[in-house]
Formats: sequence, structure tokens, C-alpha cells
Amino acid sequence: MKELELKYGCNPNQKPSRIFMRGERELPIQVLSGKPGYINFLDAFNGWQLVRELKQATGLPAAASFKHVSPAGAAVGLPLDETLAKIYWVEDMGELSPLACAYARARGADRMSSFGDFISLSDVCDVDTARIIKREVSDGVIAPGYEPEAFEILKSKKNGNYNVIQIDPDYVPDPIERKQVFGIVFEQGRNELKIDSELLSKVVTENKEIPEDAKRDLLISLITLKYTQSNSVCYAKGGQAIGIGAGQQSRVHCTRLAGNKADNWFLRQAPQVLNLQFVDSIRRADRDNAIDVYIGDDYMDVLADGIWENTFKVKPPVFTKEEKRAWLDQMKDVSLGSDAFFPFGDNIDRAYKSGVKYIAQPGGSVRDDNVIETCNKYGMSMAFTGIRLFHH
Repeated sequence: MKELELKYGCNPNQKPSRIFMRGERELPIQVLSGKPGYINFLDAFNGWQLVRELKQATGLPAAASFKHVSPAGAAVGLPLDETLAKIYWVEDMGELSPLACAYARARGADRMSSFGDFISLSDVCDVDTARIIKREVSDGVIAPGYEPEAFEILKSKKNGNYNVIQIDPDYVPDPIERKQVFGIVFEQGRNELKIDSELLSKVVTENKEIPEDAKRDLLISLITLKYTQSNSVCYAKGGQAIGIGAGQQSRVHCTRLAGNKADNWFLRQAPQVLNLQFVDSIRRADRDNAIDVYIGDDYMDVLADGIWENTFKVKPPVFTKEEKRAWLDQMKDVSLGSDAFFPFGDNIDRAYKSGVKYIAQPGGSVRDDNVIETCNKYGMSMAFTGIRLFHH
């Protein structure tokens, strides 16, 4: 198959729409179920590249949760502890496969942004992973294959209309890529830059120590940024992205956005949140929204409006700003990657508030000295990679 007609493009008024291969090559995908759209395929192909590179860099199964051509989460298949299993809503599923753990992490990093995601898996989708996907609101999945029982689980989703795509893992794209904007063709070489630990060898701060688990997390952040709409910043910890700031014009806004998401990820693990008692009938998405409100700054208004009565069995106590700050102060050894240099030390100041200890960024700013000085003030280790990872 060289061509696949789509329902429409980015928007319903943009017709006709298709994906196709030039020359004699066949499309490297099979649609096993559903009818994926234009944005679905953009997410699928970007996500597949991301998880493939994560697997190559770490040797572990990888998963990504994509929304609108940027990842909401990305992770490798490390085991889940009891707390993570609970905040990712998989504590009732028993011991999970490494691939299922990777997707639980990718989905759980930012559950609100992942609502209605497109999933990418580095390995053949197994039953454990399919069972997690089955219970989440999602548009589709791309993987190099599916176990028969896993496919049957996925095929039954959305009354048989769930998008299931199989990609040829041996497919190699042409070295030159092209796209049109305003009728004008843009052409460039593909970004084939390999991201590995060699990029972390130039440590420019007084603290030169970057342990192996932090190097792994820095690689996860950099590979994630390679497929995130720029400007972008990614916080990572424990084998997964915990906060991604994508598509911001100002780098400090990326750092703040991603830092706020990382803070929310950690606040979900606080005893005040773990002990919330939800009404039995609440849906998963409503539960996520309620937690987001509970750890946010507007919870007092929600209490005053009495909205809690339809959400919780017992009226939750206020999670005060002081209590939240005290909990966040326990978040340590977070890794942070940036797709371009940090122009000011204010990015480092903000990162420190979210527990960042290790940083990888290109370097090359006229204010590098100020950024290094700010890192030294906090005892951080920072590597200059010398590479930029813009993605548009």
C-alpha cells in the first residue's frame, strides 16, 4: 500500500487528505483497526521515533503518550512502587510487564494532558499493556506488533473503532525530509543525531558528579525533547519524564510550565492526596480533575461552592500552601534537559524549586557564566551537550 486516504486534515474543512509514499516504496504501516486521522498519524510517527530511540539508548521497553504532536509523557519500563501504582490507577492490576510499566508511567506523568492521547510503544504490545490502554480515554496506539489476545482487547475498544496501527520496525526513512508551508517546499536532512552518554561528558559546574541513574534520566529528557515542539524543557526522574513544557516562545515559561507539571506529579504522591476518599461512582477523568483542583490554588473556592459533595465521600482538609511547599522540598535529584541554551539564571532558580540537581543543555549563551554560577550556588551538576534539539 502506497497511499492511505484520511477523513480530513488537521480540521474538518481541510480536504482532501492522505498519507502516501513517493516512488516505489510502500507505506511502513498497517491499520489493523479504526480509521486514524491526520493528527493521529503525526502523533504516531513522532511517538514511534521517540520510543524507538529510548529503547536504543537505555535497552528498556519504552512508551510515549502524545497529544497534538508533543509528548505529554515518555518513560522506560522500570517497575512501579506501591505509590506510583496508586497514582497511576494501576494498583489493582497486579505485577505488570516492563512495557505496561512504561506506559503507566508515560500516561501517569501528566494525566490531564494525556486524556485522549495517541500511544507509542517500542515493543510488541502485550496483554498487560492492552489492559491499561483499554481502561483509558485514548485515540489509538502504534507498535511494531500485537499479541493476539492484546489485539482482541484493543479491537473491542470504542465499539471496534479504536485506532490500532502496526509499524514495520525495520523501516528506514529517506535521509532528506520535506514539507510544504504556504505552497512552498521546505527541505532538510533528517535529525539523525544520536543521543547517548557521550553528550554528558562536558560538565562545566563545580559539581562534576552525575550518577548513572541521572545520566539515564538526562538521556530520557533529551530524547523526549527531540520530538517535542520547541521551545521545550523536560524534567525527568526515575526513568520517566515528569514535566514537559512544549511550544513556548520564552524559555523561562517552558521551565515554569514543565516545573509546575513536575510539582503536580510529586504532589499527587503526598499523603493528603493518597488519602482522598472518592465517591464510588466517580469516573477516572473526573477523579484526575478533582485531584488537580485539590492540589491547585483554587481549592478554597471549590469548598465554598460545595462542589466537593459530588466528588468525595468525606470533605477533604485543605492542603495548605505551607504543607505543599514542605512536601515539594522533599523532591530531590531531578534531571532537566533543554532543547536550546538557557539565556538567564532565572531558569535555574525555577528548576531548583522542583528538585533539579542535574542539567543537560547545549550551552553557548553569552550569559553561560551567569547560568553556571547559578548552578554552583545550588550545588547542581550541568553538562553542556553542544547540540540543539529544535523540533517544528
